[in-house]
Amino acid sequence: MRLFVGIALSPEAAAALSGVRALLASSGPELRWSEPHGWHVTLQFLGEVTEPRAAMVAERLATVKADPVPVRIAELGFFERAGVFFAGVALTPELLALEQRVVAAMRACGFTPEPRRYNPHITLARAKGRGGARELAPLKKALERRPIDLAAKFVAEEFLLYESIPGPAGSRNEVKARFSLCAGNGEGPAHTTPAPE
Repeated sequence: MRLFVGIALSPEAAAALSGVRALLASSGPELRWSEPHGWHVTLQFLGEVTEPRAAMVAERLATVKADPVPVRIAELGFFERAGVFFAGVALTPELLALEQRVVAAMRACGFTPEPRRYNPHITLARAKGRGGARELAPLKKALERRPIDLAAKFVAEEFLLYESIPGPAGSRNEVKARFSLCAGNGEGPAHTTPAPE
C-alpha cells in the first residue's frame, strides 16, 4: 500500500479553494484538477509500505506529541517543471514542529526524510502531459488578468495516515488512522483513532 501522513482541510478552507477551482477550471483545458475531498497538506510521503510496516508506522505516529496547528493558506503558485498548480501554506512554527516530529517518528521505522526543505502546499491541478510550463501557461495568464486574493485559515486538531489508491480517474485517498493534536500536548502522547473500515 502507498502511504503518506497529512492534515485534512477544514470545510471552510476546502470551500474557499473550491471557489478558486470554479473560477479557474475553464482556463486550463490540459489540466487534471484534483477533487476537493482529496485536498490535504502533506507532512511526509512514505511510499509503498507492507502491512506489517504500516502497523509499525501507525504505532510510531501515535507517539507524536504536538499541540493543535494553525494552518494558513495564503497564495497560489506553480511548480512549472512538475506541471503543478498549488495553493501555498504558510510555514508556521507549529506546522514545522509537527512535520519534524512526524519525520523523526518515521525515521525510527526506516523512512529517510526528503533532502529538500519542507514546502507545505495543496495540489489543485496537474498538467496532463509532460509539457508542464506550456500546459500551465493559460492558467498563469488567467491569474495575471484576474488575480485572486486567497485567504483561508483553520486550526488542525488532528493529523492523519492516508493510503493513496490509484485509479483510472486519478488517485483517491483513504484515511487509515487519525491522531489527535491536543492543547498542552506538546509534552503528552498523541491519541490515535483507527479509521472506520
